[in-house]
Parts: sequence; C-alpha cells; structure tokens
Amino acid sequence: MNENDLRIIKTKRALHEGLLALLKKQTLESISVSVLCREASVNRGTFYLHYNDVGALFDEHLNSLLKDLEESYYEPYRHVSELNHSMIDPGTIRIFHHVKKYQPFYEIVFDKRSSISYYYSLFEKIKALIVESTGLSGQSNAFIVAYQVNAIMGLLIQWNEEGFSQTPEHMSEQLSYIFRTMYQAPTH
Repeated sequence: MNENDLRIIKTKRALHEGLLALLKKQTLESISVSVLCREASVNRGTFYLHYNDVGALFDEHLNSLLKDLEESYYEPYRHVSELNHSMIDPGTIRIFHHVKKYQPFYEIVFDKRSSISYYYSLFEKIKALIVESTGLSGQSNAFIVAYQVNAIMGLLIQWNEEGFSQTPEHMSEQLSYIFRTMYQAPTH
C-alpha cells in the first residue's frame, strides 16, 4: 500500500478529523468503528485496511503529534551551538506553531471533561524533552524539571483558555520575555 497515494492521505485525514470530532463529545474507549466511519464518511472495510481498531488510529495520531512536538521543541537548538535562554530568538521558538497546527487535539487535551491521560501523555513527552535537552535528570533535579514542564503546560493552558486568540508569534514573544526575565542577573 502506497502511503503517498492521495486517496490514502485523504482517507486517513478524514478518519483523524472524525476521531477528533468524536473525542470532543465522548471518550476514546466509547468510540466504535461504525460511529467513527459514519463521522468520517469512510466505509468500515476501508477503515480496516489501515487500522485494527480505533485505538490504533488514535495511537497513529498521537505519535505523529508527539514527533512534531519534538521537532518543534528542538528548533531553537538548531540555530545555536549552545542555547542561552536569556538570548533566545523568538523566531526560532516553534512549539506554539505546533500547538496551532494541532489545535483541535489540544482543545481536547485541555478540556476539563477530557480524560486526564491525554494531558499526562503530553506532560511526559515535554518532561522527556526537557531532561534530554538540559541533562537535568535524577532525583536532585526532579523539581526543576517539574517546574519547567508545568510552566510550558501553564502557558498552553492559558492560551487555550483564551481560545488560542493570540498568534503563535505573540506566544513565542511572551515565552522569550519570560526567559529573559527569569535568566536575567539580579540587580543589587
């Protein structure tokens, strides 16, 4: 099966969009293949050509999202030999562009009625990225890492609560400003 075939791409896109539409109303476990296929206007046989069950479709969507999140997270590191948070160029911060790209999923993640497992999947991925990129691991750094993860999650939650009304560029500027003030040398 050629994954670059336009029909396959359109079918998978319809299934992903259908899944997200259903996840806004119900839990993953309660979504049947029949309901999903009806929502996506795809027949069941076509669904089963690509996936064993709804969970496999969700896993594909989540894995794609987390891969894109990782690439977005590391973008500022690609432009410098050593990342200085107080001097970070807001134009290199891509995490907010990632969130905007996957906004329907993030609306579900941050919806208070959604399963907390979506939130923790995102939390754990960001935690792993911070540990990997900073070298902060082990019990002695656990609180520092937790603080950083929750700071990023807090920005994303606030942006969601505002209906993603600010542009990704504005959010990148805000994060850059936070970094500059956090890492600024104290004045006496």
